[in-house]
Amino acid sequence: MRGVLGKSRKMICSLLSQAPVSPAYYYRSSPSIYKPKPSNRFSWGFLAPIPSPAIRVFCSKPGEVGGLMASSVQNQGSISYLTQREAAEVDETLMGPLGFSVDQLMELAGLSVATSIAEVYKPSEYNCILAICGPGNNGGDGLVAARHLYHFGYKPFVCYPKRTQKPLYSGLVTQLESLSIPFLSVDELPMDLSKDFDILVDAMFGFSFHGAPRPPFDDLIKKLINLHYYEQAQRKSPVIVSVDIPSGWHVEEGDVGGDGIKPDMLVSLTAPKLCAKKFSGPHHFLGGRFVPPAIAEKYKLQLPQYPGMSMCVRIGKPPQIDISALRENYISPEFLEEQVEADPLDQFRKWFDDAMAANLKEPNAMALSTTGKDGKPSSRMVLLKGVDKDGFVWFTNYESQKARQLSENPHAALLFYWDGLNRQVRVEGSVEKVSDEESEQYFHSRPRGSQLGAIVSKQSTVVPGRHVLHQQYKELEEKYSKESLIPKPKYWGGYRLKPERFEFWQGQPSRLHDRLEYSPQETDGKRVWKIVRLAP
Repeated sequence: MRGVLGKSRKMICSLLSQAPVSPAYYYRSSPSIYKPKPSNRFSWGFLAPIPSPAIRVFCSKPGEVGGLMASSVQNQGSISYLTQREAAEVDETLMGPLGFSVDQLMELAGLSVATSIAEVYKPSEYNCILAICGPGNNGGDGLVAARHLYHFGYKPFVCYPKRTQKPLYSGLVTQLESLSIPFLSVDELPMDLSKDFDILVDAMFGFSFHGAPRPPFDDLIKKLINLHYYEQAQRKSPVIVSVDIPSGWHVEEGDVGGDGIKPDMLVSLTAPKLCAKKFSGPHHFLGGRFVPPAIAEKYKLQLPQYPGMSMCVRIGKPPQIDISALRENYISPEFLEEQVEADPLDQFRKWFDDAMAANLKEPNAMALSTTGKDGKPSSRMVLLKGVDKDGFVWFTNYESQKARQLSENPHAALLFYWDGLNRQVRVEGSVEKVSDEESEQYFHSRPRGSQLGAIVSKQSTVVPGRHVLHQQYKELEEKYSKESLIPKPKYWGGYRLKPERFEFWQGQPSRLHDRLEYSPQETDGKRVWKIVRLAP
């Protein structure tokens, strides 16, 4: 049977790898819609407004804060834990007077589990997943998680031995089958789960389970327990992710005998249960961003704030990480000389359009590096606000540190980094101020609050405290409350970098990155761009 599974696994993984995978972005308000927002094409002059990004789910590195993702660390001691009775009452209240349905809560729970997994275990390294699902709601959470994980770029398999015929669960099975996600019977599973799967999702039993697990789940739990001994023998072992309660644990007392499942990740739902205090694995997340104030007040719940639009948040300290061991093996299409545009500005627009279409956060963010007469470099992030045949435009305070350095040395470097696409663009050249008319035009296109903020901020100067800025801002609000036009301060305006060198970088496996450099040269009295490949 092991050979049958191995053969089946290779075939399914091959098919799934060829299937179109939905983009790794979704809208929290409508989890069933998997499509990027239409991109605003890059145009000459000022950039179009950048749309709010959807949630990125698998590009952050293990243990890192992933932009909008769930790496906010919450002090475990300040978070409430529920007893079994309280957890049941919370569910009854949610599905009673507060109007939630079982399928709503299950969808949110499964999505939370999938995003927690994607936050730590990236599909490029942990690809094949086995979700072991029980007959109840916990198993339903696992089925939903498997669907989302497929759309996130993983290759999920499902073991669902005790199916219920309720329409909700039958519908979830149909959804998975429509994605060609294979269902494996218990007999088709190998004796040693470590050889076929990178991640095992334990979604067998939740907090409402009583008594001892019955077949076939008792043997499945033993398979997961045995993986702990493989680790002790320094054998490769898949990571275990438990949904809400590690199966076989007591809901309040935890792993009573000390020989139960030892998951690497626990995804608590709604609020952590008392047994979660006994969890000693490296990754504890809370998911289920749906607890209304009425429940929080009734049960005096202290729950962490979810960052941004994330569906999960890390609880407790992240594992200690050896910085020297952090590395990314980039997987990207080849970037070849015969594929690029002859004009680097056209190539830049092409890549910028890709970043916009991928819904990356602030694709117009760029590092600006300058040096003054002392030769000491200084860098900071600014926002690109326009690009044309003459160069790249941004706006700032003309009395800031960067402005002083540019007055002493009018040359600078820009760096765009688009992590989700494994790309960066370097631009170097001379810098000059844009016209007053251009600065005026952009200043008055900004939100009114941003205009007032530009007046208040004497950039790079020392202020006694934040309250001073707020007070000055309030005074300006009152001063211009009846004015339709706020005058642009003389010390605020734009700069334009005129490119003299471009480099386009595409990350590739084994550090054999693609680097194509554009430099100007004269040919027949005309300025053309020479393209060469640089060693990575």
